[in-house]
Amino acid sequence: MAATIDNSNAVQATKRKHLGIPEAVFVEDVDSFLKQPGNETADSALRKLDEQYQKYKYMELNLSQKKLRLKSQIPQITQTLEILRHMQKKKETTAPMQTHFMLADNVYCKASVPPTDKVCLWLGANVMLEYDIDEAQALLEKNLTTASRNLETLEDDLDFLRDQFTTTEVNMARVYNWDVKRRSKENILKLADKS
Repeated sequence: MAATIDNSNAVQATKRKHLGIPEAVFVEDVDSFLKQPGNETADSALRKLDEQYQKYKYMELNLSQKKLRLKSQIPQITQTLEILRHMQKKKETTAPMQTHFMLADNVYCKASVPPTDKVCLWLGANVMLEYDIDEAQALLEKNLTTASRNLETLEDDLDFLRDQFTTTEVNMARVYNWDVKRRSKENILKLADKS
């Protein structure tokens, strides 16, 4: 009984893990698959499988874009954390910190920053907030952890999606091959009936 509960929990965890991505079921018996509602002919079944395949392609595109965003976001957060740590060390001194800041792509300006315990973080969507250095560091560390976790989940989802591609492609090939065999048998029977 306990083994059954543990096994069902593992299945539920797997389904939850890839929430939103429907699992492609492997077609072992093409004959029984084509008897299901909506699969009256091989062409209709192939159209249905192709539609599923296109949905997987669309999901892959979206997940790949999210992955690229996260991969660019993580180094930015890491760099900002390094700057905050450096500012934390410099806030004890009275000498201003010499630095360069970016005005535009490849255009930097030299600046002298007095010691401070406040920083402004650009949150996006034209929003910038002022934080204490400690609060900003805690927020960025939390954001870095979340982004790293999301990237791992995204990579797992992409791997799962690739498995679904493969299963769907194999299903399409099996249905197509079944249809070719069926048509060749019909042609052989027609030729035998004519002679």
